Amino acid sequence: MFANFILGAAEARFAPGDVLYTLAAFLVLMFILKKVAWGPLMGIMIKREEHIANEIEEAEKSRAESAKLVEEQKALLKEARLEAQQMIEDSKKHGESERQEIVKLAREEAERLKESARLEIEQQKEQAVTALREQVATLSVMIASKVIEKELNEEDQQKLINDYVQKAGE
Repeated sequence: MFANFILGAAEARFAPGDVLYTLAAFLVLMFILKKVAWGPLMGIMIKREEHIANEIEEAEKSRAESAKLVEEQKALLKEARLEAQQMIEDSKKHGESERQEIVKLAREEAERLKESARLEIEQQKEQAVTALREQVATLSVMIASKVIEKELNEEDQQKLINDYVQKAGE
């Protein structure tokens, strides 16, 4: 079969009319393909290319905007961290000053209480000394009056004085 095809092609003659007819048919077919298929296909391809270019451009814009937002968020986060750190340091300073104020007030109160206690002790000491003087004076008067009332010898006087001193001690 293949041999017959080759032999048939060899026997066939070259006809110029067939070449012109084939060439004309090919050109008409190309014209029709260009108008019907190739033109719309190229239009679709151009639209697709424009669409892809727009998508790429929008993606680039979105990427740039996202990068800008990320930088803004980083700056805001850094600012918030600095502000939080400042607040912590301010709180520490405030706490330290409050602590120092409380310690100062406590020391002042302790000094005031100490001074008050010292004054009270001094006052009670003075009262005790005054009371003791009054008792000694009273006892001295009593002893003197008893001694005067009685005429005693020296031994009785000494015994009487010792008794009164002993009563005064109790």
